[in-house]
Formats: sequence, C-alpha cells, structure tokens
Amino acid sequence: MPPDPRPLPELVSFLETFPEPHILCDRDYRILAANAAYRRSWPEARSVIGRTCYDVSHHYSVPCDRAGESCPLARSLQSGQRERVLHLHHTPRGEEYVDIELSPVRDAGGEIAWFIEKMEPLHVARGVSDHRGLIGRSPAFQHMLELIARVAPSDASVLLQGESGTGKELLASAVHEASRRAEGPFVVVDCSGLPETLFESEVFGHERGAFTGATARKPGLVEAASGGTLFLDEVGDIPLAMQVKLLRLLETGTYRRVGSTELRRADIRLVSATHRPLKRMIAEGGFRQDLYFRINTFPITVPPLREREGDLPLLIDSLLERVAPKRKLSPSPAALRVLSNYAFPGNVRELRNVLERASLMCDGELIGLEHLPEEVLHPESESAESRFASGGPLAAAIPVRDPLDLEEVQRQAMLRAVRAHRGSRRELAHRLGISERTLYRRLKSLGLLEGQAMRGGDEEGGGAAR
Repeated sequence: MPPDPRPLPELVSFLETFPEPHILCDRDYRILAANAAYRRSWPEARSVIGRTCYDVSHHYSVPCDRAGESCPLARSLQSGQRERVLHLHHTPRGEEYVDIELSPVRDAGGEIAWFIEKMEPLHVARGVSDHRGLIGRSPAFQHMLELIARVAPSDASVLLQGESGTGKELLASAVHEASRRAEGPFVVVDCSGLPETLFESEVFGHERGAFTGATARKPGLVEAASGGTLFLDEVGDIPLAMQVKLLRLLETGTYRRVGSTELRRADIRLVSATHRPLKRMIAEGGFRQDLYFRINTFPITVPPLREREGDLPLLIDSLLERVAPKRKLSPSPAALRVLSNYAFPGNVRELRNVLERASLMCDGELIGLEHLPEEVLHPESESAESRFASGGPLAAAIPVRDPLDLEEVQRQAMLRAVRAHRGSRRELAHRLGISERTLYRRLKSLGLLEGQAMRGGDEEGGGAAR
C-alpha cells in the first residue's frame, strides 16, 4: 500500500512548536507546510507551498543529488534515518549557508510518507563576496564548514590544523560565534609569543608577591575567558613544563593562580590551532601525547588556499573591500589570471598582503600586472614540481607557445615529476607536500592515470590513496 501523501493536521501543528525554521515535505520533495519561524525568515512563505524544496532553496529543476549535491531527503529515503547536511541556499537575503537536519516521519502503515526539515542559517560564513566572516564555496571549504557547524553547538575541544596563513584564528572565532557561548568572551592566547617564565602567570594569573615584580593580583586568561572560549594559537609552541599544567586544567576543569593554594574552577570551551606536526613532535618527545588526546577531541583540517578551487576571486573581492573600503577596486583579467596561477605559500595572509600593496600602488580602480609584486609575477625560484603542487605558473620550467594553455603546462610538469619519481605516487605526493588523494585527483584530471602511469599506496577508494 503506497504511503498516504496527505499530512496529518497534528503534524502541521507540530511544526509550530519549533523556534527554528521548519518545513514539511512529502516523498516527491513538495513543501506541504512551513512554520512561523520559517515564515518570518521567508516573507513570501505562502508562495513556497506546493513547490519543491530544490526549486525554492537551490533554484534547481531536479533534486539536489541529481545536480551534484548531497540530498538529505534522498539519503533519508535510503537509510530510513535522520540525515544532516550543509547547503548553500537562496534566501530573500541572498545566498546563505544553512545547516539542514531532516527527519523521516512514517504513516500509520509504517511507511515513510513525510519529512520534517529543520534549517538553521550559519551566519559565520558566506558563499559570496562579503566584508566580514568566512568566504568560500569550494568543496574543501564547504567540508570544513560542515565540520564547524557540527561541533560548534557542543563544548568539545577543537584542534585546527593547517598551514600558516590559512586563517585559523578566524575559524576559531567562527566556532565561538556559532556556539552557545557566543555572548561570552573570545580570548586569544598567542602561545608562540609567551616565554616559559611568563606563560603560567599569563594563562592562570598570579597573586600579589608571587614573584619579583608581582606587585598586584592579576587574573589570568583562563579567568578572562570564563563563560566563553579560550583559543590557544600555536599550541605546539607551549613549553613541555607548561603542558602538564594545561593538561590538569583540561582533565579536572580546575587551576590555581601562581602563588595561591586556592583551587579555581574554569568555565571555558577550548579551541587550539597549530601548523606544527604534533604527531611527529610526540614521537620526538616535544609534545605530550595525553595533552594531544585532550585537545584533539574534534580535529578540523584547514585547507590551504591552493586546494580551495574557485574561491580566489571571492576572496580577492572580499579582501579588497577590507583593505580599501572607500574604493571600488578590482583586478584586471590579466592580474586575476596571474594571481590564480600563483602558489600563495603564505595562503590567505599572503594574498591579503599582496592586495594591500597593490591597492597602494594603484591610482585608479583597476589593479594591473604593474601593481603586483615581482615574486608573484615571476616566481622562478620555485621548482617546477612545487609550483605544480600549488597550481602555480610553470612557464619557467617548460617552454609554452600559448601562455594561457596552463593545463598543458601543468600536464607536462607533472609528467616530468612522475618520471623523476619512477611512477611512485606515494613518493611524489610526499615530495609535493600534498596528500595522495589530492595527487590522485590531479593526475586523473590531467589524464595521467591511463595505463597505470603511476603506482600508489592504493587506488582511489583505498586507504593510502585517500
């Protein structure tokens, strides 16, 4: 017996009990009802009744899974369980990231007939150019953002790992702003800038007379972060002796000011960040393994700029608004092409510096090649392999008749790298400083996997190749 498509009146009424925007859909993706919270966020909510969710939210003519996205409704039909995804939705305010939680509802016969979909906008990020918050829409960026949306509402410790300049402090702030502690303080501890002699008193505070120069009682940064988030930037730089005290704080939730016997209770959420290889440091005795397990409850890898395909134009527009807010600056097509093919080893931080310099050199509104620094225009000091790894220009290594034929340039550079490493995918990935999964995709996109040109740890579906 087919499921009854008519929603139960009590089910429609049930939607109104939720404070967040909710809609009710049938198996054919049609919106049957929307609650008051949804109607407030979508003034023309009545016009969405009877339309498909993929038409309203994505302006698609087919379901999300047929348009290359993950569809929670299709997944729920298969699993019979609740599904959760992060999507970029069209709203009356423009495109917004929305955290979606979809739950199936069964009819009297036990068949899945309807779906209740909760939609919570993630205000810490945008998929369009903006002067604030996180900007991006690449798959790597969206994966990272989905992890932030999942962990932010909890009090779990988060470890952000990524190269220098990727914006880890901005991400830590986003975790804080999306949490229940958003109204509390966000306190940053620059672990690399604190000498061992000052670390304990700065973090935990001290009493008057605790040491020479301690003329007054001083609360520490842990106390300052009470009710909010404590962000340990470059946590890998914490001296070993201080790691023990930090471990005690995380294990017991208590600490003592320097020079005091009073045990104080901490009310903080911990977010840490590092560009250092902590696992290697543990093996070498430079970082405590027990502390690593405490701070690494929920790890998030921050992708480098070179892996955020398609995000560069958005970031350029956004950063130009920030470095020159009173001007309408934009890059020329030639300048954008050069910027798109540069490695940016310093990631977003380097991009901002390049754009700030260009804005000072540019008198008009169009940033040209003449406004870009020499290292961006002619990065000949990089090897062909490292330039390929970051998608950078390779003309210095390979003569090319058409400077715009970057794909062929990259293909030839990678072919040379393949031969230099005797076809070993693992060795080449290590040499380029990228994962085997990333290398596999690059090879596949350039047509270099045919005939098993390379051998790796595994094929794309196996362990090491990931």
